[in-house]
Amino acid sequence: MATSPASPAAPGLDHPAGSQAPRFPELYAPGMPFAGPELQSLAADGLLARLHHNGYTLPEVQGSPQLRARAAAGGVPQAVRQRVVAGRMTAAWIYGCAAEPDRLALLVDAKRRVSSLRNTRGCTLHEVRLGPFDVVSLGGLMVSSPLRTALDVALHVEAERAIPALAALLARPQQDVRLRLLVLAIEASPRVPHKRAALEKLASLAPALVSGGAVDVEDAVDPADGTQDVAQVLGVAHLEGEL
Repeated sequence: MATSPASPAAPGLDHPAGSQAPRFPELYAPGMPFAGPELQSLAADGLLARLHHNGYTLPEVQGSPQLRARAAAGGVPQAVRQRVVAGRMTAAWIYGCAAEPDRLALLVDAKRRVSSLRNTRGCTLHEVRLGPFDVVSLGGLMVSSPLRTALDVALHVEAERAIPALAALLARPQQDVRLRLLVLAIEASPRVPHKRAALEKLASLAPALVSGGAVDVEDAVDPADGTQDVAQVLGVAHLEGEL
């Protein structure tokens, strides 16, 4: 059986008395330094805990958005990592609001050429329009902001998975996703066929606010700019930059 990554008897971990013990990695992936079967064996013995499909942590390490983003980044080829954005249910998982999906959902800005990304394995690509309020840098990976994540989940994910994820996103104040802001963002989206279904999902969480799927707005929002203009109209400095 493979030696525990935290075992003091493991090769190379001897250190003089009184010296500081080495800090073990937070995230273990196949080849860093253990092979996949060794990681599975260590997890089966309780020496590692599975974080995602191919990533493991020490049992005492608490999962965090940064750590999950790092784990997701390992599934994105290095050559395209700076050209894609983790979104939809992948982003909801990164924020700790959903189970990890089977495939990474990656957003590609429509202004970028996507033909070279078509063969990205293990990932589903979605060509979208992204504004400056829609993306944050997290754990070495670009991730859709919590508001954009909630908007995409409401619009594009079936209700069975979407509603629990939306409830979790709305329940975490640190994510800065407010229901009224989310409803406004959906209303401001271009006329896509999923808007009514998205509002129905939100109505199941707060019927009084989403009565009939309509929201009274004092300031009009240009539908072409979606979440960006919603945030500007409401005066929300929404999670720009790096978390």
